[in-house]
Amino acid sequence: MFSKNIHKRIKIVLLVIIFCFILITCKVFYIQVIDYEKLSNLASSLWSRNLPIEADRGRIFTSDGTVIADNLTTVSLVLIPNQIKDKEKVASDLANILGADVEAINEHIYKKSSIERVHPEGRRLSYDIADKINALGYEGVYLVKESKRYYPYDDMLSHSLGYVGIDNQGLSGLELEYDEYLTGASGAIQYFSDAKGQRLERSEVYVEPQDGMDIYLTINYDIQASIERELNNAMTKYNADGAWAIAMDPNSGEILGIASKPGFDSNNYQDYSIEEINRNLAIWASYEPGSTFKIVTLSAAVEEGVVDLLNDHFYDGGSVTVENARIKCWKAGGHGDQTFLQVVQNSCNLGVNTATHINFKKAL
Repeated sequence: MFSKNIHKRIKIVLLVIIFCFILITCKVFYIQVIDYEKLSNLASSLWSRNLPIEADRGRIFTSDGTVIADNLTTVSLVLIPNQIKDKEKVASDLANILGADVEAINEHIYKKSSIERVHPEGRRLSYDIADKINALGYEGVYLVKESKRYYPYDDMLSHSLGYVGIDNQGLSGLELEYDEYLTGASGAIQYFSDAKGQRLERSEVYVEPQDGMDIYLTINYDIQASIERELNNAMTKYNADGAWAIAMDPNSGEILGIASKPGFDSNNYQDYSIEEINRNLAIWASYEPGSTFKIVTLSAAVEEGVVDLLNDHFYDGGSVTVENARIKCWKAGGHGDQTFLQVVQNSCNLGVNTATHINFKKAL
């Protein structure tokens, strides 16, 4: 009886052990196979760090392949506070090189963060300043590549192109409208550090940035350059408050050239007022067409066959009454007897009005 009880207990213990072993095996399988990616990412985030590498913004071309919005490669300052040993000396030296206040640099150096971008003092640095910082050789002080938007033709097409901010985000114009296509995906140099932020002797991992998409406009460079030049000449000659022009392909509706003056330099948009930047008169200014529309109405009358430009005549006596309304010609006393071709040449209000009235009655 006693022997049977012992065997029974041994079996129970053995079953418990087997059950625990199965549980442990299942747990290990779950961790290693099912939940591996999640746990690996969490672990990696504890000891891996990324030095950001900014992608180039997509370029903007005219229809003939001229680049009117490009990129320049610059560098920016990034700090890893936990790796900086002599914080006071590093802050003093960096402040002297950057021409910044020591307290402003200290805010970055003493900040409790894994990676600290020095903004705005350390953004878009010149190569001379970057070389001076690099020569210091301080641990925890890094220079990373950044891309800066560059407009090679200054104010050409400025109102339409718009401009970008310091983080290369589109803020107005085409830069804003197509920002999601122009903006690329940033890369990084991934390095590894311990819990105190000290760099580990492990190989770095380079994640290549993905540049943004290029955009081709319907704008023709030569036409655009001509429009810009002539508008500038007109502004200077007539001391005008503003001037604008649009060139369109009548067959397709494509805009071949568009400009509004005064313009602004997209490279230095911060030097201009909001009113100057947003004053794209070619887009939002509306004016009555006036005499320029006479050729449209008269051409419709010619196309419908109600007027013969060379053989039909019209006598302009200076005024005419239509539906109890007296319409005057711009010339006192009128132009007298004219062919309808002369009506066009003289921009005669009454002659064009008569042709339009005849065409309207025919349509009814």
